[in-house]
Order: sequence, then C-alpha cells, then structure tokens
Amino acid sequence: MPTRDELAAAPWRIWIQAARPKTLPAAAAPVMIGIALAVGDGGFHPLSAGLALLSALLIQVGVNFHNDYTDFLRGTDTEERVGPLRVTQAELVDPKTMRWATFAVFAAAVAAGTYLMIRGGWPVVLIGVTSIASALWYTAGRYSLAYIGLADLFVFVFFGPVAVAGTYYVQTLTLTAPAVLAGAGPGALSVCILLINNIRDLEGDRQADKRTLVVRLGRAFGVRLYAVCMAVAAIVPVALPLHVGGHWGVLVAAPVVAGAWPALQTLHSGTTDPERLNPLLPTTGRTLALYSICFALGWMLT
Repeated sequence: MPTRDELAAAPWRIWIQAARPKTLPAAAAPVMIGIALAVGDGGFHPLSAGLALLSALLIQVGVNFHNDYTDFLRGTDTEERVGPLRVTQAELVDPKTMRWATFAVFAAAVAAGTYLMIRGGWPVVLIGVTSIASALWYTAGRYSLAYIGLADLFVFVFFGPVAVAGTYYVQTLTLTAPAVLAGAGPGALSVCILLINNIRDLEGDRQADKRTLVVRLGRAFGVRLYAVCMAVAAIVPVALPLHVGGHWGVLVAAPVVAGAWPALQTLHSGTTDPERLNPLLPTTGRTLALYSICFALGWMLT
C-alpha cells in the first residue's frame, strides 16, 4: 500500500490510487459472464461487448472517485482511517478537482455507452441512467445508499444480475432467465468485497454515522453474510446447468469459491488488525476474477 510521500512523488500514481484498481474485477467479472452467455447462445457482438466492458469499468472508477470526494466532505475519511489511503483526505487532490474528475469519468461512461443505448433502445437507457444515478446516490446526499445500509443490495443488483443481463441484452437484444440468474454469482462475491471494507471500517463508520449493515447489525452479522454470499456464488454454477439442461462446464466455477475461505476464517477470528484485514480485499477480488473466468469458459466450451 503506497504512502502519501510515494504518491506525491509520482502524480500519475495518485489517480491510480483514487481509481482503486483492486475493485475493478467487480466491474469486469459480470460483463465477462454476460459475454460468455451471448457467445454460448450464438449472439456475440464484439463492439457491444467491448463497449459494455469499457462502460462498466468507467462507472466503477467514477464511483470510486465520487466516494473519495464525498467521504472526505462528510468527514468519514480522516487521518485515523485504517484502510488504504484516500487521495482527497490526504490532500493529494483538492476536492474541486476530484469532483470534476468524477463528472469527467461518468461523462466518458455515457459516451462509451451511447452506441449501446442506440442499439438497445429504452432498456439500455434505463440501465445506464439508473446505474449512474445509483452510483452518485451511493455516497452523496443525506440518505445515500452507503450511509443507510443499502449499499450491499445495490452492489448485489448492479454488479450481478443487472450487469450480466445488461451485457447479454446489448449483444443479443433479448433477455433470458439464465442471464439474470447467472448474475447472482458475481453479485454475491462483489458483496463479499464490500463486507470486508465495512468490517474493517466498522469503528470509523460508526463514529462518522455511516450506518452500513455491519454498523446496524454488527460484525457477526457481516461475517455470516459473507459466508452466505460465498454459498450463493457456489450454488449458482450448480443450479444453472440443471435449469437449462446443459453447459455443465460451469461446474468448475463452484469450487473456486473456496479461494475466499481463508478470508472468511480471518473475519471469523474477530481480528481488527488492518494488516490482516486489508489483504483480504485482493484475495476476494482474485476469487471473483477466477470464478468469472471459469464460469465464462465453462459456459462457452460446453
């Protein structure tokens, strides 16, 4: 994890830090699965697939920039925070610049998605508008999603069924039940990533009146929800081929979920040491990435 001085010495690294690259698998994973489903159904559309991936990544970066900006303004990010450095709080980027960077990235996402909206019509427009509006609502406003305990639901829906089914739709211009159901896997694992953040930041969030589910219902609930999400992700690649009567290759994705088991054990230990909790983020992110790769290949090749 880079220090403030290391980032200040290389300005380009400041924006890499602000983009939070370790969170990007959460944006890419469902798109990858949506592409695989379209390939399996003979509806792969390369341009739409590429633009869907680019739009998803840009929206994720926009969310991260916006979160960096708003958490600083609300006093959630302080010098005592235990997670990775936040560039606005560290005075590496002034708030006005971060605000404009946020709008610029979201504008780029809209530009990348314009062709998709023309191709897919009002359903894609609806997905695009609600995705960006929800991303802005995530930490902005008095009743922002992250501050009233709805962030977990937002992450599951938009990084799961909406992203997978949306990617499938912009290629095939149809919507199927498997495309929606397949999204539950990456959506659940994306919630696991959020839970690690919220468990690690429990005390700081409580002091800042950030009422995450972990703050509202306790650390033990967060650990149990992490386990439930792991189970959901493992069940999806078993249930889906049973539902469609084929594509049995996706079964290889189920055991990949075990890669998050060490993280669950660490959370269950009750530790509050950031040195032990911070590494769980890339561990869970890698599990999500490998899960999605195995799911995608399994679907396309069988």
